[in-house]
Amino acid sequence: MGKVTCGITISADGFSAGHNQTEDRPFGDDGGDGWASLLHAWFTETPEENRAEIDQMTAAKAFIMGRNMFGPVRGEWDREWNGWWGDDPPYHAPVFVLTHHPRDPQPMEGGTTFNFVTDGIESALTQAREAAGDGDVAIMGGATTINQYLAAGLIEELRLHISPMTLGAGTRLFDGVPQLKLEQVSARAARLVTHVTYRVLP
Repeated sequence: MGKVTCGITISADGFSAGHNQTEDRPFGDDGGDGWASLLHAWFTETPEENRAEIDQMTAAKAFIMGRNMFGPVRGEWDREWNGWWGDDPPYHAPVFVLTHHPRDPQPMEGGTTFNFVTDGIESALTQAREAAGDGDVAIMGGATTINQYLAAGLIEELRLHISPMTLGAGTRLFDGVPQLKLEQVSARAARLVTHVTYRVLP
């Protein structure tokens, strides 16, 4: 059985997004302009310098994400929305989206299928593990979803991409998470980010 991992970009003060997230500004007030997120500049402006980490993000065999990461639609599914990523999302594997509102699975090009899970994080993980077989399951985010899995002790490896900026407010990683014991596995500094991987110890 593979590992349960998560990877997320955060500011130096621990935020994964600023306040006032909208469809046009999915990362909220992070000092950027629309999709030109300062928090994720390492990903968009220096992709070749960070190719290993970018490729690692989609190397799992199944993925879990929160409804907010999937898109801006709130409440009932009253409009057509198939994610931020166009017709061919980068996952190319089953993706399990946590939501309170049922919806039929949404197959996309390239092998990605969004499956909508209404009965909680453990059910989503069970389904993702089954879909992944011997491969890894990646908890993609956002921070609120990752915090739930960390608090439940269900993540084995934590991959942080730390942007050299502070936000001061927003959605913070580790909010509501009890004390964790972490073992550093690796660290690498690049021009616009520092990548740190921790093993989450029992």
